[in-house]
Amino acid sequence: MRESFPEGFLWGGATAANQIEGGLTDGKGLSVADCYSFDSKLPKSDWSKQWKEMTHAQVKEAMNKESQLYFPKRKGIDFYSYYKEDIKLFAEMGFKAYRMSIAWSRIFPEGDELEPNEKGLAFYDKVFDELEKYGIEPIVTISHYEMPLNLTTNYGGWTNRKLISFFENYSRVLFLRYKEKVKYWMTFNEINSMIKHPFTSIGVIEEGNRNLMQDIFQSAHHQFVAGALATKLCHEIIPDAKMGCMISYQMPIPYSCNPDDVQLSVEEQRKTLFFSDVQVRGYYPAYTARLFKNLGVELEIQNDDEAILKNNTADYIGFSYYMSTASSSEPEKFDKVQGNLLNNGVKNPFLAITEWGWQVDPKSFRVSLNQLYDLYQKPILVAENGLGAIDILEDDERIQDTYRIEYLKSHICEMKEAIKDGVDIIGFTSWGCIDCISASTSQMTKRYGFIHVDMDDEGEGSLKRTKKDSFYWYQQVINTNGEKLD
Repeated sequence: MRESFPEGFLWGGATAANQIEGGLTDGKGLSVADCYSFDSKLPKSDWSKQWKEMTHAQVKEAMNKESQLYFPKRKGIDFYSYYKEDIKLFAEMGFKAYRMSIAWSRIFPEGDELEPNEKGLAFYDKVFDELEKYGIEPIVTISHYEMPLNLTTNYGGWTNRKLISFFENYSRVLFLRYKEKVKYWMTFNEINSMIKHPFTSIGVIEEGNRNLMQDIFQSAHHQFVAGALATKLCHEIIPDAKMGCMISYQMPIPYSCNPDDVQLSVEEQRKTLFFSDVQVRGYYPAYTARLFKNLGVELEIQNDDEAILKNNTADYIGFSYYMSTASSSEPEKFDKVQGNLLNNGVKNPFLAITEWGWQVDPKSFRVSLNQLYDLYQKPILVAENGLGAIDILEDDERIQDTYRIEYLKSHICEMKEAIKDGVDIIGFTSWGCIDCISASTSQMTKRYGFIHVDMDDEGEGSLKRTKKDSFYWYQQVINTNGEKLD
């Protein structure tokens, strides 16, 4: 029985191009992420609604070059200019790995071009070279919520099968260019998020859509095929590389021992595990027949699709974990929490709640790790785990984020228990290792990083980087390979 983290464990951090880079220059095109504006005058409860409910008018306004709105992800934290400084800080913490993404619209500004943007490719050459300089292994997500906007406005997003060939071409360019620099890849970030956030995940606008479930699951099929073809290319072009899939898992648990609650939690789990089932096992599980019938979904599947899925499965499973959610068959009788993404999810009275309504549950993190490994028997990467909070920069420039340390400590402890259980975990990349623009609320003051970035929700600030207390704590964790957590 393994008692501790294995030698060579990939300790590190994770970010996404659309949340940190900025750099809407050098030929980069607009992406779906560039459509999200931020207005601090709106009630806090409305800040995440745009992410869930993007409208046609909002997309049109985002394309208006004269718009007076502030679009935070177009600025990010200017990693495009600060990448050397930031990577040096990652190295000081002792990072063994850095999970990052490539901005599709930086390589193919419109998404449908035949030839890539050389300036975009050259930028990532510099990033990978800088990582290599410090011995940091890049783990690269090919598409992380930043598909080119043109693929939405002119093609209908991933409902259009043409996107498979566009993605395949994009992936081929990356593998050929970076085959000597990147060995760990992932296809789509949190692929199951398309159910709740179809615009940012698949380029589909909910407003006025009468066939939303059909569009979502047809898009899922197209992404499955595209991801499998990218996996095939990866193995052909970089034989020693590993291609993973990536899901978001909130770990639905039954609110009570009521059999109806138990059944609901199983159904909610399947809404996520369906996405890993197809990518890891290579076929649609039996339960999807009933699911699709209930939703009125009829997939268009071409003759070769099933063989493509079956023959090109993921090498490892990446997943994000932040919280659990409690499923109740009578949700109207109980309180809900803001961070809950389940329609029947309710407040779990046994758990603490963050400022953004996320219920902290490290025990269910261990359950999730065991469940995923029991199901698939493939290595697991904890691709995201972290705490969003308001941090206070004190007069002496110290940030005492003990709450973040406690959150991560409790989850790393449970991860170690999962390793003792026999789970093969290859790495842990905490989200977001440096403060970045929030994916859901597009604000800056919801901070996750070990490194503070001087910028407010309106994009004002010096962009100065400052180490938080958690920086030194995580440095110690990595230096002792997870043995010293206090």
